[in-house]
Amino acid sequence: MTVTDTDPAIARDSVASALEQDRVESHLNPPPSYDLADHPLPTGREEVWRFTPLKRLRGILDGEASATKLRREVSLPEGVTLTEITAEQARELGELAPNDRPSALAVANAGGAVLLDVPADLELETTDPVVVTLTGENADDLVWGHVVVRLGRHSKATIVLRHTGSARYAATTTVVVGDGAELNMVSLQDWDDDAVHLGRDAIRVGRDASVKHTSVSFGGDVVRMHANVEYDGPGGHAELLGLYFADAGQHLEHRLFADHNQPRTKSNVAYKGALQGKGARTVWIGNVLIRKVAEGIETYEENRNLVLTDGCQADSVPNLEIETGEIEGAGHASATARFDDEQLFYLRSRGVSDAEARRLVLHGFFNDLIRKVGIPSLEEQLTATVEAELAKNVLDGLPPVGSS
Repeated sequence: MTVTDTDPAIARDSVASALEQDRVESHLNPPPSYDLADHPLPTGREEVWRFTPLKRLRGILDGEASATKLRREVSLPEGVTLTEITAEQARELGELAPNDRPSALAVANAGGAVLLDVPADLELETTDPVVVTLTGENADDLVWGHVVVRLGRHSKATIVLRHTGSARYAATTTVVVGDGAELNMVSLQDWDDDAVHLGRDAIRVGRDASVKHTSVSFGGDVVRMHANVEYDGPGGHAELLGLYFADAGQHLEHRLFADHNQPRTKSNVAYKGALQGKGARTVWIGNVLIRKVAEGIETYEENRNLVLTDGCQADSVPNLEIETGEIEGAGHASATARFDDEQLFYLRSRGVSDAEARRLVLHGFFNDLIRKVGIPSLEEQLTATVEAELAKNVLDGLPPVGSS
C-alpha cells in the first residue's frame, strides 16, 4: 500500500519538533497549557490584561463550578453531526491548548466538549449554513463552554455561532481545518446588556486550507474575544475579520494572534468598530508572529475605529514580531477618528440632513466589511443592527463628537 497523505498527528508532531528547535514565545500570547497554575488570577498589571476591567467580570475568573448550560438550538445540514465528547477526546482531536485563564477554566469546568463534525469531501452551500444558537437565561449564571469544530479534508462549510440572552460565559472553541478544506465561520455576540463573555477561538489551518473567521460584537456589558491562528502545513490562508459597535458603558475587546509557524502561509486581519455614548470603550490588540521557519509568508493587519460622540475611548495596538527576513510581505495599520468633516459638509451641501449624512458615512464605513461576511441573510441582519445602533444616539439628536 502506498501512503500519499501525511497523517495529521505526524504533521502536528513535525510542527512541534520544528518549534521546539526554534522556540519563540510572543509577549502578547502566553504559552498554552491545560494547567490552571500556569494561568494565575490576573491583577490587571499584566500586558495581556491591562485593558480589561477585571472588577466588571463579576467573579468569572475565580473559576467557581456551575452546572448551568446555555440553551442550545442547532440547524445542521445533512451529513454534519453534533456530539458530546470528553475533554480527553478533544485533546486527541488536536485542539489547541488554552493560552489564557478563561479558556483553561472552560476546559476544566465544562464537563466535556461538544464536537461539531463536517466529514471529509462534504461541500455545503453558503445558503445552507450550520447555525448554533446559544442562549443564556440569567445574568448571574456562570456557564462554561468547550467546543471543537472539525472540518475533514477537502470539505467546505459555513458555520454561524450565535450568542444571545444573559449569562456570565467563558468558552474555548478550537477549529481544526483539514488539508484543502474551506471554512467560513462567524461568531456573533448579540447578548443582552448585562452579559459578560470571555471567549477564545483557536484555529488550526491545514495544508492549502482556507479559513475566514468573522467576530461580530454588539451586545453585552463586557465582551473579550480572542482569536488565534496557527498552521499545520504550507499554503494555508486565514482571513480574520471583525465588526463591533460599543454603546454607553460597554466594553468590547478583541485580541488577535496569527502564529506563522509554517512557510508560504498567509493571514489578513481587518477589524472595524464604532463607539457612541459616555463610557463606551473598545480595545483591539493585533499580533502576528513570524517564526524563522516561516519563509515566504504574507501578512497584513488593520484596525479602524470611528468615534461618534464625546466620552468614548478606543485603544488600538497592532504588533509584528518577525524572526526571519525571508518573507513576501508584512504590515499593519491602525486609525481612530471621528466623522470626517469634509464628507459631512459635502453631503449637507447637497441637501442631506445632518443625521442622514452621519448615517450614510457610517454605513459606508462598515459596508465593505459586512459584504465580506459571505452569508447574505446575515449581512442583511448586520446592516439592520448597525442601523438600530445608530438610532440609539447618532440619529436621535445626541451631539456628535466635538460639537458644543
